[in-house]
Amino acid sequence: MTGAHDTTGIEPVPDAQRVLGSLDTGLLWGNLGVSLLVIVSGAILVPALSLPQAIVAIVLGCTVGSLMLATAASIGAQARVPGMVLLRAPLGQRGSYLPTAVNVVQCLGWTIFELIVIASAAGALSDELFGFEAGWAWTLLFGALALVLGLLGPIGVVRRFVRRISVWAVPLAVAYLSWWALDGAGLGALWQRDGEGGLSVWQGADIVVGVTVSWIPLVADYTRYCRSPRAAFRGVGLGYGLTDAWMLALGAVLVLSRDLSDAAALPAAVVAGGLVAVVALLALTVAETDEAFANAYSGAVSLQNLAPRVPQRLLVIATTALGTIGALTIDLVSYQSFLLLLGSLFVPLFGVLLADWLVAGRRYTRDDLFRAPSWRPGLIAAWAAGFALYQWLYPSGPSWWVDQVRRLGNPGWAIPVTVPSFVAAFGVAVLVAALQRERSPLRAQPQR
Repeated sequence: MTGAHDTTGIEPVPDAQRVLGSLDTGLLWGNLGVSLLVIVSGAILVPALSLPQAIVAIVLGCTVGSLMLATAASIGAQARVPGMVLLRAPLGQRGSYLPTAVNVVQCLGWTIFELIVIASAAGALSDELFGFEAGWAWTLLFGALALVLGLLGPIGVVRRFVRRISVWAVPLAVAYLSWWALDGAGLGALWQRDGEGGLSVWQGADIVVGVTVSWIPLVADYTRYCRSPRAAFRGVGLGYGLTDAWMLALGAVLVLSRDLSDAAALPAAVVAGGLVAVVALLALTVAETDEAFANAYSGAVSLQNLAPRVPQRLLVIATTALGTIGALTIDLVSYQSFLLLLGSLFVPLFGVLLADWLVAGRRYTRDDLFRAPSWRPGLIAAWAAGFALYQWLYPSGPSWWVDQVRRLGNPGWAIPVTVPSFVAAFGVAVLVAALQRERSPLRAQPQR
């Protein structure tokens, strides 16, 4: 059963392999939410925002993002196919290649980020204990571990890694680090400290949404193995949403309580907290590997949408190797713009998927996915409209892109951009999907 992903490829998962219930799914996604990289993401919010403002941004962002993620998870469980194959229905078979290319790039980027953070934490630990960092060696070691997990597949990871290791080590580590972050810090003083400005609560919430919605194109890769859409919704929504919010808040508190000016310095600061802090960080560092696995594995699964005949194991090896090489050759830099750029792409993409799925009667058949037309330009245009609105309201990405967008007359409003982008894409997509379904004999057939 641990090799289930090798036998299914991009085909719908057979009932015999749909073995993950709400608890298993919640454990997997709860573990994915407990991440050093998410802690670093929470650290981005302060000191620009005050701690109360950061908490509001986290609650808003996690609520919106988790509802989107859980809904996408349930759609994937219903259709029983990987995320990029799922997008054949709204965008067309060749149209799905567009988000596939974007998703492969983001999976590679997240794999690199994860391995850099893991190696930084492991290097800080070894420097404290043995007097050397050897970051390159830790990168290779954890890259190899991520590869092993990728070859196990989702079911194997849940049964052999999450249930046996993470479910015990991670909660204890998180509890200790939370206590350590607050110990002697004076929570009342932290709560009263004003923010330095430069970021609004709404913009902070959009950053948080960006952390969460980056999983939307990946989530069906795992929930296709769920017993039911309801199990997928509950497991992902609660498992990821709760732990994600806790890690983001912990990151914000750590920056303020330990006077850190650089979010990337968090691992070294934790190591300085003593032996128990070292053990806690070690547990989180090992558990962090499942995030690197998830991104490398989903990068491989996404590539199968383009090349379904290529063995998945070969693609897993390739994506993990590329991520490891990238982690060895680039430096960790601020990725706030990276998160916002992901939000601008994947929030409206989810709006298009949800709209088409609802118009289809809340059910995708095999024909919807594998006999879809090559292109559905109207729904691709709906995705583009949502992306354009997001970028116009709050341009993000490389500096050259931001400069070009601002020349178009950016309004400069400090408003939430996630909801307008989603509503625009969803609204256009509902109209287009309804019209196309009426005109298409194939898509007008009753759903089974």
